[in-house]
Amino acid sequence: MSQIPRHIALIMDGNGRWAQERGLERTKGHEAGERALWDVVLASLNLGIRYLSAFAFSTENWARPEPEVEFLLGFNRDLLRQRRDGLNERGVRIRRIGRRENVPDDLLQEFDRAEELTAGNDRMDLLVCFNYGGRAELEDAAKTGSIPDNLYAPDVPDVDLLIRTSGEKRISNFLLWQSAYAELYFTETLWPDFGAEALEEAVEDYGRRQRRFGGLT
Repeated sequence: MSQIPRHIALIMDGNGRWAQERGLERTKGHEAGERALWDVVLASLNLGIRYLSAFAFSTENWARPEPEVEFLLGFNRDLLRQRRDGLNERGVRIRRIGRRENVPDDLLQEFDRAEELTAGNDRMDLLVCFNYGGRAELEDAAKTGSIPDNLYAPDVPDVDLLIRTSGEKRISNFLLWQSAYAELYFTETLWPDFGAEALEEAVEDYGRRQRRFGGLT
């Protein structure tokens, strides 16, 4: 492929619908969605993607039913324990971005351990956007001065390609500043069915586009 995006952002939508279509509990959709994310991480490494941002839990997700919220908190805690060594072995740096408030201490500790373990890796940065909201990030940055210099990860370049699954066509408060000139890719595929081949198709589509950033070709 002649043109590979440096930074891909993922809105991983459709876990619940995937489960419901199969007569399963919504939690089974989240479990299948994690396996899809693992496949996409590995495919991104093969493609040479330098930054991958995954919308894991938004500031609005607290409004979901309490049992689902509790499941997601525990699920992410367990995943960090299970996956951090494998990511570290592959040269992936894990970074959590989002507000720390409201996130249970044990989950924050798992994020901190994963970040510390992988801090020296430079093959790919995996940004786990947890308790994240684009408006919240801009509010927090504006309180301390220049917005670009005070984003949650100011060293990370802008998003080149933003992918959203399940047929929804909106960015839902995700990386608002960083996605100002992102190419948007929407697919009907539900997230648990999105894997390496689907990622390659999205990257190929990106490679056929002309990015002008408001100017002329």
